[in-house]
Amino acid sequence: MAAAEVLDLVGAALREAGVTAGDVEALATLDARAAEPGIAGAAARLGVPVRAFGSAELAAVDVPHPSGRPLAATGTASVAEAAALRGAGPGAVLLVPKRKSSRVTCAIARSVPLRPNEVSPTARLLPDTHGYIGGERQTSPTRAIPIPTPHTTAAMDTHTSADAHDLRHHGDAEVRDEKLIDLAVNVRTNTPPEWLRERIADSLTGLAAYPDGRAARAAVAERHDLPARRVLLTAGAAEAFVLLARALPVRRPVVVHPQFTEPEAALRDAGHEVERVLLCEEDGFRLDPAAVPEDADLVVIGNPTNPTSVLHPAAAIASLARPGRWLVVDEAFMDAVPGERESLASRTDVPGLVVLRSLTKTWGLAGLRIGYVLAEPETIAALERVQPLWPVSTPALVAAEACMAPLALMEAEEAAHRIGVERAHLLAGLAEFDEVRVVAAAEAPFVLVRIEGADAVRERLRSLGFAARRGDTFPGLDRNWLRLAVRDRVTTNRFLQALDQALLMLG
Repeated sequence: MAAAEVLDLVGAALREAGVTAGDVEALATLDARAAEPGIAGAAARLGVPVRAFGSAELAAVDVPHPSGRPLAATGTASVAEAAALRGAGPGAVLLVPKRKSSRVTCAIARSVPLRPNEVSPTARLLPDTHGYIGGERQTSPTRAIPIPTPHTTAAMDTHTSADAHDLRHHGDAEVRDEKLIDLAVNVRTNTPPEWLRERIADSLTGLAAYPDGRAARAAVAERHDLPARRVLLTAGAAEAFVLLARALPVRRPVVVHPQFTEPEAALRDAGHEVERVLLCEEDGFRLDPAAVPEDADLVVIGNPTNPTSVLHPAAAIASLARPGRWLVVDEAFMDAVPGERESLASRTDVPGLVVLRSLTKTWGLAGLRIGYVLAEPETIAALERVQPLWPVSTPALVAAEACMAPLALMEAEEAAHRIGVERAHLLAGLAEFDEVRVVAAAEAPFVLVRIEGADAVRERLRSLGFAARRGDTFPGLDRNWLRLAVRDRVTTNRFLQALDQALLMLG
């Protein structure tokens, strides 16, 4: 861990807290980590000392966001938050909860003056991964009582290899600025259709008015036979994950992997320690409800799952529901499944159920950002409270309403059947290669394949004009996996020829 990485996260946390690097008085950490080069180097560049706390001192601090992993490793449920609060002194309050980069975690606490209105409180920052920034109280030369001085605590910690995956990598990075045939992004080709483009274009005449989401919300509710109070429109499903991470007071979130990485990234950004349940290739990446910890109060799973293309039985997912638990089901690709079988979107009998939908994939609206959440009214209200005003633009609202119309739903159903036919053609072609192992029973508009040395194969495919989605950024997968989007028969045949050449080149 380099000093630059520590300083980057410290700087971001300081900006979030509304203070500057000049407010940092000391860098605090667990005593066993105080001499690490990244921490010592960061302290030197900030011009502050390193202050070390013993594990027993930190374990005695009550932290707002406890996690099992640091508790097992150090005896402290959150080193960053404990060091921040310990350094800020008695009565300190957490200003910024733990924030993480790939190998560093940071938290900020605010010291509280001993007398009301005597001085304004100052922030103290603490990152948690291998060190923390802490500060001490000084005695004012004009007063006989201690007063808080500007002071930040940062704590650093090296994450385990399980955290090495690039959770922010998405398929569009495979094709950006490149003239490649796109098998990396799961958006249906030749979309949005002309009728939808016209509806969106017509909406531009109303841009002077603030967005009004009532009609779109009512349309989504009617489409799923739900009351409007169970619907929240969002700027894509990605925004919904951020809202969930910020709004729900969870203590033990669990994400079922391999799956879309944005839910875990959003939870981590909100300061949560995320536990992973990894599904196995030997089991066809199928859900085993017994693998989910009983005391998890938030469980996230995709259905059908990206990138495995597995469609889990609705009954198996519903069995994960518990009193006091939110069960988040990402159904971004469900409208690509004929009949949307195994969907939970219209269910109101599953306690804590939260279903996320996106209009990006079937309708080609990734650039417009439109999705929605279906949940209990209390959950919708909690999410709405942390959502900014007018989060969904007028064109996106018009698109949402249009895509809920009966004719649009018929078009989506026809597209789902075509995808099934084209997927079968792709799977048949892949079966001809001894080097390729496909995840069976694919149900989504993409397939997951294992090829020894798939990272090299992917580069060969790029040289032949095709972009495939790398698999090693998904927890539970490694460099030998690729995700391939289902395309039309002509494109698939050309790809299979390119794959044959790529494999021969490696042989």
